[in-house]
Amino acid sequence: MKKEFNKGEKSPIKPKKMTQQEFNNYFKMEILPLIAKQYEQDGIPDRPARREEYNNLMDDYQKVGQISEEDANEWCIPDTLETTLYWL
Repeated sequence: MKKEFNKGEKSPIKPKKMTQQEFNNYFKMEILPLIAKQYEQDGIPDRPARREEYNNLMDDYQKVGQISEEDANEWCIPDTLETTLYWL
């Protein structure tokens, strides 16, 4: 039977923290195609859009415990994800 948690009560199950490699791979495979489709129709990497989405995703993952606050403060988007062309 599934335990119901009251609002504000945290689950005792702690999520596994992602490594930076896992996070970057998720960004590359799941998020980058969406950015390319919306902002890179001309074939030119939209570096500001990529950086903004990378940081927003990192903030969201930190808030839910997927990455630590320390990691969120230290990680930044690698050049390969910021500048590599993505073909639709």
